[in-house]
Amino acid sequence: MTTAPHPLVSRARHLADDLLAPHAERVDQEGVPESHIEAVKRSGLLGVGAPVEYGGAGAPAAVAREIVEILAGACCSTWFVQQQHHTPVKLLADSPFPVRERLLRPLATGELLSGVAYAHVRAFPRVPVRVTPERGGWRFDGTVPWYTGWGLNDVMMLAGVSDTEEVVFAAAEAREQKGMRPSPPMRLAALTAARTVSLELDGLWLPEEALVRRTPWQEFAQVDRPRNANASPAAFGVAYAALGLLEDGGPDAKDTARSLRDRLDTVRRRAYALADHPVPHEGVEERLTLRIQAYDLMRAATTAAVVAGGGRSMVLDSRAQRLAREAMFLLVQGQTAEVRRLHLEALRTTAQ
Repeated sequence: MTTAPHPLVSRARHLADDLLAPHAERVDQEGVPESHIEAVKRSGLLGVGAPVEYGGAGAPAAVAREIVEILAGACCSTWFVQQQHHTPVKLLADSPFPVRERLLRPLATGELLSGVAYAHVRAFPRVPVRVTPERGGWRFDGTVPWYTGWGLNDVMMLAGVSDTEEVVFAAAEAREQKGMRPSPPMRLAALTAARTVSLELDGLWLPEEALVRRTPWQEFAQVDRPRNANASPAAFGVAYAALGLLEDGGPDAKDTARSLRDRLDTVRRRAYALADHPVPHEGVEERLTLRIQAYDLMRAATTAAVVAGGGRSMVLDSRAQRLAREAMFLLVQGQTAEVRRLHLEALRTTAQ
């Protein structure tokens, strides 16, 4: 490189090398500790894309992607908890409502950590969470199937769909309260450490001052579809981490790593070029194709790391096994019906 890396990229590397990667296998089994979250808060990474005038870094998307790769490759569970934070920051930065002045600065500076409870909105016309105006505020009823970071987050960005097919986002305290009851922490095949629960909402009432955004569902979907079609930087991060293990192996492992790295570099370059395209609605089909190719290379890289590790890969503290399970998680994280259909079609074609 001819220029120095962005300061936040350097901080991410130090955090990954000094704290996250050395403890990733223990965290995978025991859970993301509060000390990891405090270290992320102190690092300034939570404000990577936040406006400078609110204490953030206002860094370009390329910097944010590189940070995702670094953190996800070091400890996917810690990455996933903190990753939830960046969507609320963006929503607040674009919000015309008073909550922006109350919450954006503490989120941008890392004083507070936010989670998200809105992926269920993509299930429309099924409505897992219904929101209705009530008493000068908003009432939420239904089930949030997945909420990550319970017990670590300070704030949550909650969304529901109204009877008029409007998506309503509001900020709530991330704690058990009247009208909101969490399930016990879920035991998952991967990322149990990220403290994921479901939330039962039975008349959770939030005041008008909590309102962040209101938008017709069709407008939400038009913005969400191209964004969700892009390849996740986390997939590249996990894949590169697995290739690093391969490169420390014998000649066969190194040859495999070299071949996969060349292909991964090519997909990454094309995927990020599309992600930076000034018209987000263009090239959606190509974005989806590259996303699936990135998945397949991630799966190949983590499988190769397991194969190279032999019987050692079956031990729960095996790094190769952890990466393979994290790759399985990323296959379905943020998955829409369209992504699932195209991925299954690609797998069917490959198998023929």
